[in-house]
Amino acid sequence: MSDGQRPHRTGTKASQAVMALPHQVREELTRRLRRNRGAFGKEDVQVVEPPLLKRAVGASALGNCMEWFDFGVYSYLAATIGKVFFPGASPGAQVISSFATFAAAFVVRPLGGLFFGPLGDRHGRQKVLATTMIMMALGTFAIGVIPGYASIGIAAPILLLVARMVQGFSTGGEYGGATTFVAEYSPDRRRGFLSSWLDFGTFVGYALGSALVTALNLWLTDAQMLSWGWRIPFLVAGPLGVIGLYMRLKLEESPAFQQQLDEHEKSLAQESAGSEFKDIIQRHWRGLLICMGLVLLYNVTNYMVTGYLPTYQTETLKRSSSSADVLVLIGMVWIVILITFLGRLSDRVGRRPLYGWAAAAMIILAIPAFLLIKAHGTWLPILGVLILATLLACFAAPSAATLPALFPTAVRYAAMGIGFNFAVAAFGGTTPLVTAALVDITGDDLMPAYYLMLAGLIGLVTVKFLPETAQVPLSGSRPMVGSREERRELITTSKELYALAQERAGTGRG
Repeated sequence: MSDGQRPHRTGTKASQAVMALPHQVREELTRRLRRNRGAFGKEDVQVVEPPLLKRAVGASALGNCMEWFDFGVYSYLAATIGKVFFPGASPGAQVISSFATFAAAFVVRPLGGLFFGPLGDRHGRQKVLATTMIMMALGTFAIGVIPGYASIGIAAPILLLVARMVQGFSTGGEYGGATTFVAEYSPDRRRGFLSSWLDFGTFVGYALGSALVTALNLWLTDAQMLSWGWRIPFLVAGPLGVIGLYMRLKLEESPAFQQQLDEHEKSLAQESAGSEFKDIIQRHWRGLLICMGLVLLYNVTNYMVTGYLPTYQTETLKRSSSSADVLVLIGMVWIVILITFLGRLSDRVGRRPLYGWAAAAMIILAIPAFLLIKAHGTWLPILGVLILATLLACFAAPSAATLPALFPTAVRYAAMGIGFNFAVAAFGGTTPLVTAALVDITGDDLMPAYYLMLAGLIGLVTVKFLPETAQVPLSGSRPMVGSREERRELITTSKELYALAQERAGTGRG
C-alpha cells in the first residue's frame, strides 16, 4: 500500500462515522463547528465521570420517588381522607372534596416554579433540589399528624389544604429541577436512557405508596383504617425525606451549570438575570408551548391512571378497594419494567416517533381500554390497565430528556418551572377532579376515555412542532460524553465534519 492511499482510507473511515450520526446531531455539531471555526479540542467536550453520574441520577430519582409515594398514598386513600376530613358530605361529594384538596396543591405549583426556577439558574440546581426535598417531606409528614374533622372541626380540612399547598409549592421546583439536573449530567448518546430513571423513580414511588395502602387495607379493618391506619403511609415520608436530603447534599453541581457558558449564550445569561420571566416568554414562547403540550399529554394520562383509576373502580364500578388497588398496582409495576427500555429506545429511534405513535395509539385505544377495565372477571380489566400503562410509559420515558432540551442552559430551570408547572396545574392535577365531576354530572362512565382521546389529539399536534433532540448536545452546553474514548471519537468525527462543512462552503461560493 502506498503512502498516498493511507489518508484516503482514513478519510473514508471518518466519513462513515459522520454518516452514522443521526441527521439532527450532524446539523447541530456542524453549526457549532462553524461557530467555533475549527474542530473540537479536548476542552470543547465534557467527559462525565461514571460515579458522579450514578449519584446524580440516583439522588434525583429518589426525590421523584418520594414525591410520588405521597401521590400514590393520597390517590389510594382519597375516599378515606374524604370521610376523615369531610364527614358531613355525601359519598360522591366526599370524593370530589378530597380530589379538590388534591388539585389545590397544583394551583400553587406554578408559584413554586416561578420562585425556585430562577434560583436554580442563578445559584445552582443542587441547592434548590435539597430545599424542595425537605419541604416535600415536611408537607407529607404533616398530613399524617393533622387531627380529623371530628376532633378540631373546620380547622382539619384547612390544615390539610395548607399541607397540600406546601407540597405543591415545593414540587413546583422539584420536577423541573430534577429533569434539568439529570439531563445536564447525562452523556448526549444516553440522555434518554439515563433521564428515564427519573420517572422510573416516579413510578416506583407510586407503586410503593399504593402497595403500602393495599397492604394496610388487607391487614386492618375499615374502622381501623378510618381511625388511624390511613396516617401510617404519610408518616413514613419523614425518614424518607432525611435520606433524600442527605443524598442530595452530597451531590456536586451539574457540569453544564459549572462550566462557563460559551460566547453565544453569555449575553442571554446576562439579560435573563434581571427579568428572567419576561425574557423566557419573549424568547422561548415556542419551546414553552411545546413543553406544555407534551406535559398535558403525559400528565393527563398519568393522573388518570395513578390519581383517578383507583377511585373510578371503587366509586363508579363499585369494586372492592383491595381489587382496585391491586389492579392499578399491576399497571405501575408494568411501567417500572418498561420505562428504562423505552428511554433507551428513544435514544435510538428519536423522541418524536415515540411520542407520536403513542399519542395516536391513545386516540384509538382509550375507549377499548376502559371497556376492558369495566368488564367482569380478572384478565380483561388487567389487559385494559396494561394498555393504559404502556401508553403512559411511552410518554413518561422520553419526557425528562426531551423537555429540558427545549431550552438553553441559562434559563433551563426557570423555563421548565414555568412550562411544566402551568401545564400540570391546568390539566394534570385537575384530571381526577374534572373526570370525577364529569362522570357524576353526565352518568357516562366512559368520560375518562373521551378525556384521554382529547389529550392524545393535543399531543399529536404538539409532536408535529417538536424538534428532534435525541443524541443532540444541550443548547448552551458542551457536547457530553461518557468516557475519554468517546471524546477522542467525537474529536476525530468533528474534524471530518468541519472539513465537509468547509468543502460545502467553498462549493457554494464557487
